[in-house]
Amino acid sequence: MSKRLRRLSTLLPVVLVAALGGTAAIAGTTADTLLSQGKPALASSIEDSTFTADKAVDSSTTTRWASTEGHDPEWIRVDLGQPAEIHRVKLLWEAAYAKSYRIEVSDDGTTFTTLKSLTSQNGGTDDNTGLTGHGRYVRIVGTARGTSYGYSLFDFQVYGVGDSTGDTQAPTVPTGLVSTGTSSSSVSLSWTASTDNVGVSGYDVLRNGTAVATATSTTYTDTGLTADTTYTYSVQARDLAGNVSGASTAITAKTNVGSSGGFVLAAAGDIARQCTASSSSCIHPKTAALVTAINPANVITMGDSQYDDAHLSDYNNYYAKTWGKFKAITKPVPGNHDTYDEPQYNGYDTYFGSAIAKPQGKRYYSWEKGNWHFIALDSSDYMTHDSLVASSRDDQLAWLRADLAANTKGCVAAYFHHPRFSSGDHGDNDDSEQFWRILTGAKADLVLAGHDHHYERFLPMNGDGNSDPNGTVSLIGGMAGAQPYPIGTLHSTTAKALSTYGVIKLTMTDNSFTTQLIGLDSKVLDSSPTYTCKAKG
Repeated sequence: MSKRLRRLSTLLPVVLVAALGGTAAIAGTTADTLLSQGKPALASSIEDSTFTADKAVDSSTTTRWASTEGHDPEWIRVDLGQPAEIHRVKLLWEAAYAKSYRIEVSDDGTTFTTLKSLTSQNGGTDDNTGLTGHGRYVRIVGTARGTSYGYSLFDFQVYGVGDSTGDTQAPTVPTGLVSTGTSSSSVSLSWTASTDNVGVSGYDVLRNGTAVATATSTTYTDTGLTADTTYTYSVQARDLAGNVSGASTAITAKTNVGSSGGFVLAAAGDIARQCTASSSSCIHPKTAALVTAINPANVITMGDSQYDDAHLSDYNNYYAKTWGKFKAITKPVPGNHDTYDEPQYNGYDTYFGSAIAKPQGKRYYSWEKGNWHFIALDSSDYMTHDSLVASSRDDQLAWLRADLAANTKGCVAAYFHHPRFSSGDHGDNDDSEQFWRILTGAKADLVLAGHDHHYERFLPMNGDGNSDPNGTVSLIGGMAGAQPYPIGTLHSTTAKALSTYGVIKLTMTDNSFTTQLIGLDSKVLDSSPTYTCKAKG
């Protein structure tokens, strides 16, 4: 769809009759509330970064989601945050409407049930009342466009009653709390899930009787601890209504004897859309606040720090006002969007300056902190699928081999924009094969990437991408501000995958590391085990 706002269709609105659920019934609406406003939204595609999925649930009738032009099918999905009875769905189409579409619902955001198929629609406002259905995720799937453009919604509203409404019953007390590993600055924990009449939303982790984090799964790694110190831990469960269980049976865990070199990093890619904090749907100011809370020694950015064409003016107007506060401690790499400027990389090179963008004369370089050797690579040199000019492939590979051979540190991490393996929209990337083979051959401990706009943590893998306890841990962190991409079929080596926003927190010691995904609400959405370095093992 063109960027200009086309005149809203004056065609008569139609009444969409749909049953959102198994049993047809007329549901009362007296207790209904708007469930979708401001909730996370995801779409199969976007026309550009000004027409993201969240614009359809931001309560404004002047902003909109728009899909890629000229393609069927396309979809938009909203996560209500909890299961709910769905009684009404109201859609306000822009001129680019769906002639035919399906309404689907899901409990898990992966497996959807087709509830109603509609044909011969004519756009305008579809206000669907008297519906009965149940689920956490509601999805509209356009199967035939009404115009030659794409699909575009000003408003996607879901009304009903959340399952937690009126709930006063607390979850059961968590059991089976154990420590699964320690380092000199961290303790890893796991426990058995609680049950609840509606649903458990998370777990408060208590250290020495004080809540220090809320985890969304049954594992958590507590970081930033003092070496050779004993801590007491317990956990308590929360449900969707805010009811809290009693605390679990407490355990104690002692951190390892300390040594020098411990530090914390923040890492992410795909960061600054062309928006500011004045818009509630603008994410990069929120992820910058997470970085501030992490208080890292350095910030690693895995490419595409600025959207869309990464001009210097865009860097100055958007990235600089949020993540730019960390510029002095940032260790960046470029992404494909940095090549869209003319000349290529001009915005990236000029904004960061030679001392940061090219500290060793190239856009690839290495740096060290503690017992860690970090390698920053420019993967755009290798992207044959993205119409990029590969000007220094052999030079960069030769440099990488020599840099690894000269390394004297016990732990090695590398990062670049395009991941070798991904369950996301772009999928596996053969163009990053040589990087991956060289790094795994050198027993690199950790590899970070962006490009796909989701979070994914892999089990340690070998050069072939197979699970190997002595292999390299890979993380995708392209979720610091750009519109999230959908996640496809997971790899057998995927430990965790989430289509969400956040920042990766890396806790490093001189012989180990742990990783965490911190969500926009500061909750820990994922925690890795504590891994021992093998680069010099």
